[in-house]
Amino acid sequence: MEAAARLRRRRREAAEYYRGHRVPERMEEALNALFPLCPEDLYGELANYLSKFSKAAVICKLVGRKVFDGVGQPTLEVEIYCTVKNYEKRICSAVMATHSQIPENALPETIEADEKERNVSVHTAVEWVNESLSTILRDLDPTDQCQADKMLGEYFANKVEEKKEIEKQEEGQEGEKKKEEAAKVAPAPALRPSAPASKPKKGGKGKKGLVEVKPIPPAEPAEAVLCGSLAIGGTSLAIAKAGAALRHVPLYLHTALLKHTQETPKEMTLPLPMVTLLNCEKNSPTKLKLVKEVMLIPPAELSFKQGIERVLDIQKEMTRLLESPSKTPGSQTDSKRGKAQKFLAPTVKGLSRLGCLTTGYDSLEQLLLQMQIACNNIGLELGTDMYLALNCAAHELMDYGKEKYEILTGTFKSPDEMVAMYVEMINKFPFIIALIDPLRKEDREQWSSICCALGSKCYLIAEDAATQISKLKTDQNINTAMCSGIVLKYINQTKVSDLIELTGILDGQRHITILGSPDGESSDESLVDLAVGLGARFLKLGGLSRGERVAKYNRLLAIEEELAANGALREAKLEFVDFAEESQPEQPPDVLPAPQED
Repeated sequence: MEAAARLRRRRREAAEYYRGHRVPERMEEALNALFPLCPEDLYGELANYLSKFSKAAVICKLVGRKVFDGVGQPTLEVEIYCTVKNYEKRICSAVMATHSQIPENALPETIEADEKERNVSVHTAVEWVNESLSTILRDLDPTDQCQADKMLGEYFANKVEEKKEIEKQEEGQEGEKKKEEAAKVAPAPALRPSAPASKPKKGGKGKKGLVEVKPIPPAEPAEAVLCGSLAIGGTSLAIAKAGAALRHVPLYLHTALLKHTQETPKEMTLPLPMVTLLNCEKNSPTKLKLVKEVMLIPPAELSFKQGIERVLDIQKEMTRLLESPSKTPGSQTDSKRGKAQKFLAPTVKGLSRLGCLTTGYDSLEQLLLQMQIACNNIGLELGTDMYLALNCAAHELMDYGKEKYEILTGTFKSPDEMVAMYVEMINKFPFIIALIDPLRKEDREQWSSICCALGSKCYLIAEDAATQISKLKTDQNINTAMCSGIVLKYINQTKVSDLIELTGILDGQRHITILGSPDGESSDESLVDLAVGLGARFLKLGGLSRGERVAKYNRLLAIEEELAANGALREAKLEFVDFAEESQPEQPPDVLPAPQED
């Protein structure tokens, strides 16, 4: 009786309150329908109903802080706080990965200077986030990624102009000082005449006339990185994650909606993994310099889970062979070619920051023979059950004194000779289906030659050869004239909208997109969601070790399960583009054979 009386009293008080506040008829009907329910049901239903009439969440502040990435380098974390139903609420955070352009054999002073510059850049980025960007983006809807990235781009452009003005002033001051010094000191006479502009080279060992050899193009300068640019990329990524959270959808779907103008895709394809198995040190005492990374690509017909399990089996067997080379069961199997006595497997030297085994080889044949032995020992065959990709990092091979690539210790090849070598390599080892940076980006004629020769058999991918991706939006011919695809990395001032636009450009040019993981990877898993949402063909995450990298593979497993459960998972395909016959679209592209069942 008392409970019934309390319910009647509450109903009467609520009716008087809402009558005085002019509650709409539909709301009043809904409230009257809810009151007969139990109080615990009433409060939940009422809250859900009234939440539909609340204002959209907006950004109230950003918080930036210095954190550390997977290799202990400082980097930036950006937190997003929004006003949700009149309350300040932390929505999400994003941690940026770091990318270094310092080669692995750099001098200690160069490495020390890079670390100092990195610390200053992170400190500046934290200031940008906490002061300027937090004010600029306040009251912005996080689901409006386009507007957020536009404001970030304008802010960054202003910072670039400020830096240019400062540099001009400094150059002017230095010029005035030099003029004053020159006026005080008389110029010294030249001791010797200047060297000739160019010197012809001998065409051969005979006494024939001298033949002028065209010099190789010099290395293009690295793209300048503005101090503090991490703030732009970190904030853009954090806003994308906040927009997905407020929409109550995963980030990969939110990204797909942004790319396809809010149209939900019926099916989505997972990117194929490029799993790094070996890191072959360029500065190791072994002779082979041509290969920096050896990567495994599972057949497209396998699920991601099946492919990763197969990669793990190969990794375990390779580890066993490297740890006990003298006990390698397959070391005497190639006696017909006279290699039985020459094959001595190298030992593993530890774990790379890429999350893979570190070792070295004396020849490409030695490397590939051991790969074949490892696969055969567990009942797999290269070219059918697993494929290889080689990261050549050719920009690290060039000897500018000799104007040739050093592929082995003491063995040099010109750019044209490199093309012929790659053609012979792919014909001899057809299970190699991707070459990353086989040439420098400056050797554009050779890129064209290698694409026409191997485009129908192998992916020719530019990674370092496409570092200036920020210029692709203004000049789409930069670095993409002749290659199968480009590795895009989410670093520095890259924004989510940039990736959406760039992948659209690459799709239109029949290039494939590879989302790549930087050297200094963080624990943030967003790269995987971006790759799925953008429809990338490959995902280059490093090896299956180190927590920050394994977490991304686990995220891809979770996305595969979710898409499969919703019936939205579409099977991927490995298709090559025949550049030599690109004008004849009626001919179908080459498709790799289906794998054998385990």
